[in-house]
Amino acid sequence: MLDPTQLETFLTVAQTQNFTEAGRRLGLKQSTVSQHIRKLEAAAGRRLFVRDTHSVVLTADGEAMTGFARPILEANARARDYFAGSQVRGKIRFGAAEDFASSRLPDLLRDFVRRHPQVDLELTVGLTGLLYQQLDAGELDLVLGKRRPGDAQGQLVWQDRLVWTSAPGKRLDPDQPLPLILYAQPSVSRGAVLEAMERFGRPWRIVCSSGSLSGLRAAALAGLGITPQAQGLIPDGLVEVAASGLPPLGSVEFVVRAARRPRRGPAVELAQAITAQGGRLRP
Repeated sequence: MLDPTQLETFLTVAQTQNFTEAGRRLGLKQSTVSQHIRKLEAAAGRRLFVRDTHSVVLTADGEAMTGFARPILEANARARDYFAGSQVRGKIRFGAAEDFASSRLPDLLRDFVRRHPQVDLELTVGLTGLLYQQLDAGELDLVLGKRRPGDAQGQLVWQDRLVWTSAPGKRLDPDQPLPLILYAQPSVSRGAVLEAMERFGRPWRIVCSSGSLSGLRAAALAGLGITPQAQGLIPDGLVEVAASGLPPLGSVEFVVRAARRPRRGPAVELAQAITAQGGRLRP
């Protein structure tokens, strides 16, 4: 028997790649998080993480455990809601960044609505920067979007590498400015890319600027240039570019941000569902 509490701790560590952050999110001491992982590893008879002073990485058995842990916790939550009856009701105006257009976010939202049938969910999809503006203006209650490392706003769901992508076989002329395909302003990734280009010192030009992921994908598939994407959310048909002569882009963090800090209600329930099941959003 695998303990659901230990499985929840395990998934949170896997998502955050940090025992301290996992404890903060779960409201547990770091020692308690470590104890949960040790007990789960003992129950499984396998090592689930390789941990040193700088990183926490899943082993092959840890990767396998994530596949078992999520459906166990989801089934546990459905059973609890069925017998307890969801008391959550009200309206939530939820904003999701364009990055999640091709992810499994619809699956997560469908499960949420099923579990909370008295919640009226209103979805807005757009650029992270625009969604944050709507959040600050009181037009949205909760946003799932990006932030730059070092930004303290929002609750971390996961961190990913920002990488260059293009159509398969795309060749870049080293003697020509880099052709960039970027989100329109305001965009978190656009700002990170242009700062990286300035530091790198290589000439560049913007060949396409779009407010949608489908626009970026279409331009890249047409061979117009290269576009930065989170490594775990690379759109279908595009591949990571490993060519030399490109600046590293660092990492990007995906977070949930609320307009205020309510103690209960649909916004709290949805934020908890996203942080607990964030791994489902990655293809």
